[in-house]
Amino acid sequence: MPVNIDMPKLSDTMTEGTLIKWHKKVGDTIEIGDILAEIETDKATMEMEAFDDGILTDILVEEGQVATIGSTLAILNGHNDKKNGPAPARMLVSKPTAVRPATAIPDLPVAVLPATAVPDLPAATGADVIPVDTERVKASPLARKLADELQVNLTTLVGTGPGGRIIADDITAAASKKTGPPPSSEAAAAAALSASIKGKQVAISTPVAASTLPQAFYPIIHEGDESLPLSMMRKIIASRLSTSKQTIPHFYLHLEADATPVTALRKLVNDQTAQSHGNKYSINDFILLAVIHAAKSVPAINSSFAGDAIIRFKHLGLAVAIAVDDGLVTPVIKLAETKSLLTISREVKDLAIRAKDHKLKPDEFDGGTLTVSNLGAWGIESFDAIINPPQASILAIGAIVEKPVVQGGQVVPGLRMNIGLSCDHRVIDGTIGAQFLGEVKRLIEHPAMMLL
Repeated sequence: MPVNIDMPKLSDTMTEGTLIKWHKKVGDTIEIGDILAEIETDKATMEMEAFDDGILTDILVEEGQVATIGSTLAILNGHNDKKNGPAPARMLVSKPTAVRPATAIPDLPVAVLPATAVPDLPAATGADVIPVDTERVKASPLARKLADELQVNLTTLVGTGPGGRIIADDITAAASKKTGPPPSSEAAAAAALSASIKGKQVAISTPVAASTLPQAFYPIIHEGDESLPLSMMRKIIASRLSTSKQTIPHFYLHLEADATPVTALRKLVNDQTAQSHGNKYSINDFILLAVIHAAKSVPAINSSFAGDAIIRFKHLGLAVAIAVDDGLVTPVIKLAETKSLLTISREVKDLAIRAKDHKLKPDEFDGGTLTVSNLGAWGIESFDAIINPPQASILAIGAIVEKPVVQGGQVVPGLRMNIGLSCDHRVIDGTIGAQFLGEVKRLIEHPAMMLL
């Protein structure tokens, strides 16, 4: 019997995905375990497997389109007619599609805005009140919601979605044709902006309402400017970090550590172990080990705010910030308190390679309780990092800098490193943060203590 192939939930924060590539085409024979497509989520590009066999009869979502979780991507004519029960979790039968082109080019003003900005849509007139009998109309849930808000009559529309289904784009198109009240000053400004960029080489990709554009923004759009669509990863970064700054009361601590001892130990260890296992240790490996030991000494740092309680974690999930092409990912070293320096070094190298190749698995992002972000390789000496919720702290590591320092009343050359800590004040008080940061500094300045 026919089985719908639906958009799976490939990560804990995923709400929609972009279909990057189909590995199968209509008419192909599908077997369980075959790779059907590549899906870009908020964290990585992942492969989607088949959980049933049969013939691929329809592809409803084309490459480059975005689909919400549970939306039907394709239809499989199953070989086994005895499978009358529900399909596997990733291939639900009854959910409707809700897709939109990833690179739609509407004729509206555009700008790069925070992820929370929601386009204003034209007000409806009283002439198009939705009748009660629209339940029989084929429309996606999002389309019905928009139709209700904009008072668009579903029965008057011809759907452009799969099988003639009315989708959100049909609703917004219908609403834009309706005659509304005289435009406000903001709407007039947006219209002027739209007129000013017509005919210019401005790449328009995202509709933006006048009310979401600061007045000062209008004059800075020029010929050749480009508005780039957000990737899934960029959307989730924008959403989560905006939420973090708006809802988490951050406070920041900084101190400077003498990096000479850890630099010397790293050279010694690399010289001694180069021929035994061939692993080259980085300064970051020693910093991560110092963070792990410091979290053992100050366990209150390994906590999270849970509304009416503070969760104190038994194990440390050490999230490591890794830069990739279109953003930042934070895969997790699980049970970090049980790992040796060699294990940490090898695991971080493996995570970094696979992160850049978009080969990380969803569960490798789960379980982080504390994050380390190191911008030293880019020459950044000091910065304040934004907490990655639901964590309560993030460590910011700066570059090792050669500078004059005072020792025993004498000015001598030294190697210094700035370490910053961002804390959620609902969970961590200043004294706890200071104790933890002080312990990280002590271990970096006496790194042999970590190897005992």
